[in-house]
Amino acid sequence: MSDRILTVDVRSTPGAPHLLIVAGELDQYSAPSLGDALSRIPAAFAPGLVLDLSGLTYCDSTGITVLVGAYRRAEAGGTRMAIAGLNAHLTRVFGTVGLDQLFSLRPTVADAVRTVTV
Repeated sequence: MSDRILTVDVRSTPGAPHLLIVAGELDQYSAPSLGDALSRIPAAFAPGLVLDLSGLTYCDSTGITVLVGAYRRAEAGGTRMAIAGLNAHLTRVFGTVGLDQLFSLRPTVADAVRTVTV
């Protein structure tokens, strides 16, 4: 077991996108926590899903797999998903593996909310 900590705060407000605030390290040990939180949100994510990753300090391939799964689930449900607040290092990592072409990456939660509600 790892001593790495990941927190996931789910905020749902009627008429607003679901917001998940994710902080800590997203890796093979902690990814199930994010997966569990995502599975508790209705499949359609209506009216959208925003992941605030401004507090995320690390993300490995297992974490990326969970994020891609969330994207695919949102897409299958006919809704939009955006990621907000990636730090410079994770922005480079996402760009290197092509995730900047898949995800809508926004600097702030407000920008991400506007993206999914347009």
